[in-house]
Parts: sequence; C-alpha cells; structure tokens
Amino acid sequence: MDTSFLKKSLVCRKVEAFDLDRERVKHYVPRAGDVAIFRVIELGKILRIQDANGHRAHVFPGDYLMAAFGDRYATNQVEAYVPDFTSLDLHLAGAGGVVGEVHSQNARLKDIEPTRLRLVGYATQNGEVINTNFLGMPRHKFTGNFGPKKPEIILSLGSSMDSGKTTIAGGLGRGLMLSGKNIAYMKLTGTAFTKDCDFVRDCGASLTTDFSEAGFTSTYMCSHEEIMDIYQTLMQEVILKQSFDYLIIEVADGLFQRENKVLFRDPAFKRTIDHVIFSGGDSLSALYGMHLLKELDLGPFALSGKFTMSPLLIREVKEITNLPVLTLDELMESDVIRYLSDTAQKMDYFSTQKPTPNAHKASETAA
Repeated sequence: MDTSFLKKSLVCRKVEAFDLDRERVKHYVPRAGDVAIFRVIELGKILRIQDANGHRAHVFPGDYLMAAFGDRYATNQVEAYVPDFTSLDLHLAGAGGVVGEVHSQNARLKDIEPTRLRLVGYATQNGEVINTNFLGMPRHKFTGNFGPKKPEIILSLGSSMDSGKTTIAGGLGRGLMLSGKNIAYMKLTGTAFTKDCDFVRDCGASLTTDFSEAGFTSTYMCSHEEIMDIYQTLMQEVILKQSFDYLIIEVADGLFQRENKVLFRDPAFKRTIDHVIFSGGDSLSALYGMHLLKELDLGPFALSGKFTMSPLLIREVKEITNLPVLTLDELMESDVIRYLSDTAQKMDYFSTQKPTPNAHKASETAA
C-alpha cells in the first residue's frame, strides 16, 4: 500500500508517524478511538469524508482511508457500534472518519446502504494500537472549577436531533456578538464533524471547539466520567486560555438520549451552567421539554427551535407559557442579551390565561 495516497480523516488529524500492523486484524478486538487503515469496497450513503484539513474529500472504491472506530447515535441517520469481536467488513458510520457496524437506519434511508470498508491493518506506535482519545491534549479530571476567567455559560438543548440546537446557538451567538460581547462555542457531545462549529463561527463566535479536539470520534457510549473530563479538558486547554463574555455549549440529540439523561441530572454539571435555551421541533416537544427541564432545575430563559418557523406553532406555545418564544431573527438581534438578565428559574412558566378562540383574528380586525 502506497501511503502517499492515503486519505486521513478528521478524527485522525493528530496522528503522525505510524506503523501498519496487518497481523493484528486476525485477533485484536477494537476499542472506540482505535486508528486503522481501511480500503473502500463499495460506496453507499457517505460519498465524502472530512479530511484532516477539514476538506470534504470524495472517496472512491479502492481508496485507502485512515479512520478510527467509534459508535454513533443519530436518530435521523444511523445507529452504529464498535464491534465487540474481530471483523474485517465494516461501515463508514460518520463522514468525520468514524467506523463501526451499522445496526439500524432511519426509514428514509431504507434504500441506501452504508459505505462498506475492509480493515487492512491497525496504525501502531511502539507496538501499541494508536488511540485518539485525549491524543495530543492532556486529560483534565473534572472539578467544575473554571477559575476567574470563566465566561457565562449558555446551554443549548433540544428535543431531538435536528430540532434546531445548532441554528439557535449560532443565532444567539450572533446576537450577543452584535451587542459587543466576545463569544465562544463548544459542542460537548455528538459525532465528529465540524459543520456545527463552522456554522457558529460564521455567525460570529471568536472561537469554536468540540469533543473531537480531545480526540473523541464520538461521545455515544462514553462513560459519564469521560464526558465530564472532556468538558473540563476543553475548558482548560481551549476556552480559559482566552477571555470570553459568553460560552455557548451545545449538547447533541435530545433529553432522553443515553448520555444526556445522566448529564442533566448531575448537580456538578448543572452548577457550571448560567443559562439554558431549549429548541423544540414542534409545539408539544417545546412545551414538554420546558416542563422536564424545570423539573431538572435547568429551566430555560427562552424557547426556540424548528417550531418557530411556523407562526401557528408559535401561537400554540405562547398560549400556554409565559416564557419568551424567540425566532431565529429575534435571536440574531443585538438586544437579545436582555433576555439573559431574567431569572428563568423563578419564572411562572405556565400562563393562567385561557386561550381565546380566534383571538388573533380579533386583534387583526381591531388593528
């Protein structure tokens, strides 16, 4: 194999010199983060990978890829796992270079097979398989102590994948930037791919980072301790080396996702959070999410997300809650900062006023 034509994926960007161990494929059971060389056998859903420079590189049958094993949780895409046995036939589960075995796919992908790979050999150094977890970034155990340079932290949560969390994080970041504040963004959990960081940076964040900077291909199936240590590590190694007014942290997927259920119940994590904004895909998810977060002592200061694309859904939500409901345009205005001064935890969330049928028509007629 001529390694000069090797396509190195994003998750392997910190891997430098390596030896190729072809024999280990016969007996070694991989772990999340283990680096290997794969040959593309058949193209399927993923036709391009994000390479070590962030470029979206096309892949073709016969190409050799440097990628790493990882699990994936994506309700609108695929469910994939690192195999717990030796296997040569695998799938490209994430465009950032995440490899595993696809166990299920969203029904809309029923006619699209995953891109198939063949394991060629493991990338080793000093006889050991290279693992990307905390590669090139020292691990900091979680303490929750971020020192005097800690920015105010805004947590962007949502009801599910694609409920609007990243769009809302970017819009809020832009509004705060236009108000004169210096903004940073962290994607704490998810599957490695820089699209979300790139978008929020384009919106006006001075700095963006995510779990892949700490070497993780994915945070799905990580232990709670690992996720908390990723949080502390990114704070120590990236965020606190500069001065920011606000840090927007996005947590992938919904409130019932495996890691999230533990994270949002951890008092030590919640003590680090100053504000919460919640994105809902529709009116029911927005309202139930608000109710659940209030019970978790993570009451949001505002509701937003995909449902705010519909004036009808906005009206449904406003008839029930006293919380601000903010569209993307409203988040991107410089006066959005005024909403952060409200004490959301003490707010009377639910409106006592009964909705009046056709009230919107009456107001329009009066106008």
